[in-house]
Amino acid sequence: MIPSRLVSRLGLLVTLAAAYFVAGKLGLAFAFANPSASPVWAPTGIALAAFVLFGYGVWPAIFASAFLVNLTTTGSVATSIAIGVGNTLEGLVGAYLVNRFAHGHRTFERAQDVFRLALLAGAFSTVVSATVGVTSLAIAGLARWVDFGSIWVTWWLGDAVGDLVVAPAVILWAAPPRVRWNHRQALEGAGLLLSVIVVGLVVFGGIFTFPIRNYPLEFLCVPFFVWAAFRFGQREVATSVVVVSAIAIWGTLRGFGPFARTTPNESLLLLQSFMGVTAVMTLALGAVVFERRQVEAQLRQLAVSDPLTGLANYRQFSYAVDAEIKRSGRTERPFAVVLMDLDRLKEINDRYGHLVGSQALCRVAETMLGSCREVDTAARFGGDEFALVLPETGETAAWRVARRIAERVARDGEKPAISVSIGVAVHPRDGQKLEALVSAADRVLYQNKAGKRGTLRVG
Repeated sequence: MIPSRLVSRLGLLVTLAAAYFVAGKLGLAFAFANPSASPVWAPTGIALAAFVLFGYGVWPAIFASAFLVNLTTTGSVATSIAIGVGNTLEGLVGAYLVNRFAHGHRTFERAQDVFRLALLAGAFSTVVSATVGVTSLAIAGLARWVDFGSIWVTWWLGDAVGDLVVAPAVILWAAPPRVRWNHRQALEGAGLLLSVIVVGLVVFGGIFTFPIRNYPLEFLCVPFFVWAAFRFGQREVATSVVVVSAIAIWGTLRGFGPFARTTPNESLLLLQSFMGVTAVMTLALGAVVFERRQVEAQLRQLAVSDPLTGLANYRQFSYAVDAEIKRSGRTERPFAVVLMDLDRLKEINDRYGHLVGSQALCRVAETMLGSCREVDTAARFGGDEFALVLPETGETAAWRVARRIAERVARDGEKPAISVSIGVAVHPRDGQKLEALVSAADRVLYQNKAGKRGTLRVG
């Protein structure tokens, strides 16, 4: 068991280090202000995501890969160590702040947490790496002190956008649950991806020649980000931002798009500023939509469930019975309705208090849920009464289920001891509609309650 965990851990560290190294070498291809300072720096986002997802113990992989990236570029051993330390501390500080103040990997579920991530990780923690890195370069003579400010801004902005564009995509796709789309959602998702690519090429790729080159058409991306937020989720939102960002960098460096300027570094600084703001606002919108969906789901659940026991309420019970009546009419197969009544609930409330009485109701509910199939509907009928809808179940099987529940309730071992009275009605024999079935089951229930000391009456 221990060697297996060790191998898994080493595999994670090696994979993380390789991803950081490849992204770092790619990022330094855009280092125009200084060979070690790039306005496009995805490794910062990878490091932040790694610390948030896997914990602070993955720091050796970040440090080693950051050291090697700079050592194999133009830095000395000393500057590479300093930059590696700065990059590692940047990720650790950012992850700590996100975990402490923005709910960690659940950051993207609330808009206020998205803004906290932008401020704490994107704006604040990146100061560490930029300051340590540029200072070490200047001390080593690899950067002029007069250029300190411009190099620092380039370094800081590249790291900040890495946290805002790359980290969200990595965290969201790595965290559970997995995406499960039906055929229709898959088609719409493919349509969204294709649309995002096309609009990115139109705005930043120069695939169409306009009378005036480099029109400021970046606003055309907004409807597609809104589409992703409202129709899908935060994963798709983050992915859309990454796709547009990649196309925009490619197009801008070729001289296309609204941010193309006389120098590549200036062009990328303007572009990265736009992408950083766009990422924050789009993720915040996605979080608002997510929160709304959560509230809607809670309201739907409250509308069909009993708040005390968690069972279906009378409305959902009525819906289930109506659905079974229609299905029984098509299949000509019976179904059963079981009513249960908690005996002496008033006495329990008077003697032990209403809290114990409520717990007694919950004990019955838990027993019902543990004795039912997934297709059955367990409901709190009202007060101390419960109901079960048993699809494709005849009288004998229904009584078997009802007795099993009654026996388990009586033997649950908790105090005070409780019992239930039961009644069964079968469609279509005992009634064709809800009211008739409930009335028939209710009659049997009260006959059994009246003769509680005797044998339960069947039918």
